[in-house]
Amino acid sequence: MRSITLVAGARPNFPKVAPILRALQRRPDAFSPCLVHTDQHYDWQMSAVFFRDLGLPEPDRHLGVGSGSQAVQTAKILIAFEEALLERRPDLVLVVGDATSTLACALCAAKLNIPVAHVEAGLRSLDRAMPEEINRIVTDAISDLLFTTSAEADANLLREGFPPDKVHRVGNVMIDSLFYALETADRSPILSTLGVQPKGYALATLHRVSNVDHPETLRGILSALDDIQRHIPLVFPIHPRTRKNLTAFGLQDQVSAMSNAILTEPMGYLDSIKLQKEARLVITDSGGLQEETTALGVPCLTVRENTERPETISVGTNTLVGISPEVIVREAMRVLEGSYKKGRIPDLWDGRAAERIVEILKKF
Repeated sequence: MRSITLVAGARPNFPKVAPILRALQRRPDAFSPCLVHTDQHYDWQMSAVFFRDLGLPEPDRHLGVGSGSQAVQTAKILIAFEEALLERRPDLVLVVGDATSTLACALCAAKLNIPVAHVEAGLRSLDRAMPEEINRIVTDAISDLLFTTSAEADANLLREGFPPDKVHRVGNVMIDSLFYALETADRSPILSTLGVQPKGYALATLHRVSNVDHPETLRGILSALDDIQRHIPLVFPIHPRTRKNLTAFGLQDQVSAMSNAILTEPMGYLDSIKLQKEARLVITDSGGLQEETTALGVPCLTVRENTERPETISVGTNTLVGISPEVIVREAMRVLEGSYKKGRIPDLWDGRAAERIVEILKKF
């Protein structure tokens, strides 16, 4: 029996870990999984509600890292995770995504000569100003198994010189969670709670450092959202980082003046899926929402200059619009007028990625 430690730490990690943990638990003859939560995201809206909505068990271990700069969080995780690994001595550490927890736990395992598997390997935005891009590159470099979502990710890794036998295209575990939760999410009362109708509203989310940590950029994006909410109700769950900066930059009044915007706290997973599925349009800088909207067939405008998920553009329903308010509004109006690409679900985004991962782990 192989002991596998799975790591989750930030909100985007939880839907990626959940289907893999379930698939491992279905093979008690072969695997002994252990779930470690670094507590990089630790409050109810950013963490615990996701465990509830995804049916995740209480983690076997909490590292209690909490908030802080990326350097502080990385250092705390390295110290705490090393202690956890020395106690358990797993046969493999599995990390997902591109959060600070992903990099720190992969690095800690590699230093102890414990094999590392990276789920969502090979994603590249080609923008090293993004903290997530550094996390992806370094995690891939020290991983022994690289599980990818797409042909583009495969090509990135092969171009960077990774041996082909390390690279395994398995599909997208985010979509595993989406399909698993869809029936339950459909019963969410969130639309009636917010007073909106199916296909009668737009959904917006913002949290990227490049968007919300720069006053002029954030002000410009908010002006675009202001224009859009004049044409359709806008549901705007506000990320803690964004809320903090709205206050710090004196932009709270700009948001409060949007009379047709519905401002909320961050949503749980099931409510988020329901809101995406029934939206006329999603405006976001989230990687996960780019993928989920493509799987749901919902038009998505990504408010970034680049994306590490190009298949959502080339195949799916996503359009990269940058941060120009004029372009954001123009593209949103096109969607509201019915002029947008329909897209399709990319290959292997079939809800069985976790099963393929487990089959490869059996042979490793």
